[in-house]
Order: sequence, then C-alpha cells, then structure tokens
Amino acid sequence: MNFKGISYYLGLFCLPISFLAFINILYSSYFDFFLSINSYITTLIISLTIGLTFFLIGKNSLKKINFIEQLILIFLVYTLVSALISIPFYLSNYQVTLLNSFFESVSGLTGTGFSIFENIKYLDPTLIIWRSSSQWIGGLYFLIFLIIIFSNKQFNFKMNDLTFSGDGSISSENNIKSLILKIFILYSTLSFVIFILLNLAEVRMFNSLNLSMSLISNSGFLPTNTLKKIIETNFQKIIFIFSLLISMLNFFLILNIFKKKILIREHKEDLYLIILAVIFILLIYFNENMGIETTISIISSLSNSGLSLTNEGNNLSLYFLLIACIGGSVISNSSGIKLVRFYILTKTTGAEIIKLISPNSVVNRNMYATGRKITDDNIKNSFLIFISFFISIFILSGILIVDDINFENSFKLSILTITNTTISGMFGIENMNFSNLLTTSKVSLIMFMIIGKIELISIFLIIKKLFFKD
Repeated sequence: MNFKGISYYLGLFCLPISFLAFINILYSSYFDFFLSINSYITTLIISLTIGLTFFLIGKNSLKKINFIEQLILIFLVYTLVSALISIPFYLSNYQVTLLNSFFESVSGLTGTGFSIFENIKYLDPTLIIWRSSSQWIGGLYFLIFLIIIFSNKQFNFKMNDLTFSGDGSISSENNIKSLILKIFILYSTLSFVIFILLNLAEVRMFNSLNLSMSLISNSGFLPTNTLKKIIETNFQKIIFIFSLLISMLNFFLILNIFKKKILIREHKEDLYLIILAVIFILLIYFNENMGIETTISIISSLSNSGLSLTNEGNNLSLYFLLIACIGGSVISNSSGIKLVRFYILTKTTGAEIIKLISPNSVVNRNMYATGRKITDDNIKNSFLIFISFFISIFILSGILIVDDINFENSFKLSILTITNTTISGMFGIENMNFSNLLTTSKVSLIMFMIIGKIELISIFLIIKKLFFKD
C-alpha cells in the first residue's frame, strides 16, 4: 500500500479548506463579525498545518496510486476534510456538539443537505456562507473524483465511458493537472453564471451567492429556513429551473456548446434525461395543482437537489422519491442509480426475451444508438449497483427505525440519504430534527451519505483487496 502517495494527495485536498477559511476571515473582518473570526483563524491554521504535513510526507514518494488506493484516498478526504469543515460549527456560539458539527460538515461535503440547525435565519452570516462553501468544495471534489478516479477501466462501475466524458485521454498522467484546472475553471464559471442570473432575477445578493453554491453542487443547504422566501416571482422560478438543469446534465455539456461540437451525438444521455423529465411532468400535467412549482419539484428530484417550493406531502411524495432514485447524468454531482444503469438493465432484459422468442436474432448492444457498446461487465456492474442500492436502503432504514422515527419516515429518509437529496415538504418529511437523533442514527447517516456518493460497491472492492487474496 502506497501510504506516502495517498498522504501527498490527501494534503492537497486539505489545503483548499484553508483558503475557504481565509475568505471567511476577510468577510468577518469587513462586516465586523468579530465574534466568529477566531473559529476561522483556527480552521486556517489547522487545515494549513495538516495539509502541508501530509503534503511534505508524500512529496518525494511515488505519486502513482492504484484504484483501490484511490478509493481509500476518497474515504480519507471525506473524513478528514469534513473534520476540518466541522471546526467553525463546533467553535461557534450555538453550542453544537462535536458529532453534530461533523454531521453538518459531512452533509455539506456530500451535498446531502441535512442540517442540525432548525432556524437558519438566526445563524451568523459567516457560518451560513461556510455551510454553502462546504457544498461548493464538495461538489468540486466529487467531479474530480468522478472524472479522474472513477474513469478507471478496470473497475468501471460508474460507467463514464458509456457517456461523453469531455476528454478522450482522462487517464493519461500528462494531462491530469490541465484537466483538474479545466474542471475548476468550468465549475467556477458555471457557479458565477448562476449567481449572476439569480441577481438579474432580483434575488438578494447574499442569497444569490449561497444559493448558487447549492445549485451547482446539487445540494440542499439554504441561507434561509425555506426556499419560498428566496424564490417568489415566475422569472426567479424559471432561472431556478435552468440552474437545476445545468447541474443535472453532463458537466461538459456547456463547454462543448462553446466548442461547437456535435451535441446530440455526444450527449445522448442528456437528451434522454430531458425527455424523461418531460415525461414525468406530463404524467401529472392534468393534476389540478400542477404548476411551475411541481415542475421545479420534478427537476429537483431528478437532480437530487431536493429543494422545492411545494408541500405535496401524501399525494406525490412517493412519486418524487422514485424520481430521486434515478438521478441525473453520470458525469454530474447527482447521485441515485442513474438512467444509464436503468437503460442497460432494461435493454438487457429485452434482449434476453428476444433471444427466447427468436434464438437466431442479432442483439443490438449499442448504448443510446451510439458507437459505444454495452459489455458484460457493464451489465454485471449495473445489476450489482441496483441490488446494493436497495440493500443500503433496507440496512439504513432498519437502523433508523430503532430511533424515534416511524417506518415510513425512516424508509423515506434512507432513500434521501442514499441519493444525497435533502428533505423537503414534497417528500412528506419536511420537519426532521437531526440534532436530537440517537448517536447510532447520526453515525449511520454519516456513513451512508458518503456511501451514497461513491457507491456501496467501493467498500466491497476495498474489503476484497485488504482482506481477501485474488
């Protein structure tokens, strides 16, 4: 095991937290929030110290780490970076326990959006920005993981190769730095575009800043108690839908629009997702309560954001949960099973039925009518992810039901945790006091928020590598 190589990259992932802390120090100084400035100074010192220490330990080591070591690195990043992000929560004046602080930071870093704070409007503005920036940096990190690490062809359970990746040689060592820079620039640009659009829609600048960080990362933290206090006019709602679509579709779609590439051929997955969203909207179009708010709920569920303006409750909560299980593009911050895997399993099932009826038939294994072929490994991984997804839900709901949570809410909460989707009225569990949950429930939610982001199969691969010989 190349521990020094892992240490080198872990240090690099810790250092940006010191930059976020520095930004909050400047913000606190400018707006005279001196009561909270010490917590960010502490975070800056600790994150800088830990980051540089790990960086220097692995500086002269072999930088190449295998896929299992990369998975271990991801787990360590989510754990250590979340611990660093939790420092301002723990040192704040709101008497947040260490476990609750860590819970809040993991929820932000994974983009889930579960919060131990009940009244956001009473929080220090610097802490609200800190919550939002944890989502933003978490979304950036996951895109780097997704494109650099999960594009491994040996264990291709994310199946990035079946959709357009934006770069034909992402596994090449020579272009990793330039690719990370490209991801950062595009991610930052899209965040800024959403911020500008929200400002043009006359959303308060502070709310626009925080909401743009939530939307680009498909997260659920808000700068207020409810989205209705931010998004009010129809124009604001249209901008909100557009922002959700940006984060739901392929990360490289916008880039390729400017490059004037053949979008329909290269982005068939995005086309299918838009068609699917339209179908979901049409299925309830004739409902008398159907409006732009319901459209927002559908797009928000599909993108695994969970932000909503409706309180559909018992009527459509199951419908939205099923949509959330699908998720957005493979190359996005969304979670869920993914449309690609549903497509593979459906097409494979249909092909097997055709073989039974007509054994001599030639089965088409093209993905989305493109030149990419569906392999046996794709089928096997899709089935494993599908099964492990529901195994995770039943395990987590079984743990949560021991707490003071009824069966329905524990099952819904499990789905939202595994899909990294925040709770809201449209799912029928708007009011959930996470700070009062049992320790076992909080720890379980923390574990499955991370598992939901990187898939349960990652743990199986690590266990197989560490404890079982091939």
